[in-house]
Amino acid sequence: MQFYSIIFPGQGSQSIGMLAETAAHFPVIKTTFAEASAVLDYDLWDLIQQGPAEKLNRTEYTQPALLTASFALWRVLRELGMPTMPVVLAGHSLGEYTALVAAEALAFADAVRLVEARGQYMQAAVPEGRGALAVIVGLNPASVANICQDVAGEEVVSPANFNSPEQIVVSGDADAVERVIETAKKAGAKMARQLPVSVPSHSALMKPAAAHLKTLLATIEFKTPRIPVINNADVAQYAGPESIRSGLVRQLYSSVRWVETIQACHKLGAVRFFECGPNKVLTGLGKRILPDAEWLPATDLMMLTERG
Repeated sequence: MQFYSIIFPGQGSQSIGMLAETAAHFPVIKTTFAEASAVLDYDLWDLIQQGPAEKLNRTEYTQPALLTASFALWRVLRELGMPTMPVVLAGHSLGEYTALVAAEALAFADAVRLVEARGQYMQAAVPEGRGALAVIVGLNPASVANICQDVAGEEVVSPANFNSPEQIVVSGDADAVERVIETAKKAGAKMARQLPVSVPSHSALMKPAAAHLKTLLATIEFKTPRIPVINNADVAQYAGPESIRSGLVRQLYSSVRWVETIQACHKLGAVRFFECGPNKVLTGLGKRILPDAEWLPATDLMMLTERG
């Protein structure tokens, strides 16, 4: 089998009813959700199947839901007997926690507790209505960064996610984000619009949340990953427990350097990428980053086993 990487998605991949069909064939999915529900003290499977969507889309619920969904799919892949282990793992923002669980650097139950608290810290860091995110398509990263710097004034706005060579998400104070949208349109952006997210993740506004997260991370046991994990903040492999704690804190207010993360996986030998999550968001982005690589959503499990 060719060298491959497994990548785990972050917020935005959730939907009501996700994994229902897959769970009918693989009991380990509901088992994994039961384990998470025991930690959370509410029925997480019922939430993702029945909703309401407004609740699932709240950060403190979205994060454990996606962590659990992605880790459940990882367990399915292991049950199906993937012939070799991946050469490297990576996760987009929240997905980095799933990668660390898969790499046996972090216990699943601890990860569930961590991401629930992470979501709560993020929600509490900024008053409702102050923050915003926007997606800019068709401008290069340097241009978007310059626009953010030019229009910020005394407010916060900066690139949050470098998702593909021409798709960049910006994050910060709502008024400053709106100024970025207007300026980007004038600069020739193919698209510049606000996203339906109120938490300005991966911006300096998340530093209070990062301080709380740092305190919590100090109480959690981490181990050196058994499979290399590339972190979003530095685009470097986690070396051990302290580097993981440091990386996860800085990740909260730093840009997600996803293009570079995928390129780093490729440099380690990955030529096939399996998106281990309930949707195909990262697969779409990946095809724009490395069009010559092979991209496959892990939800297509039968195809995975046939081609493995």
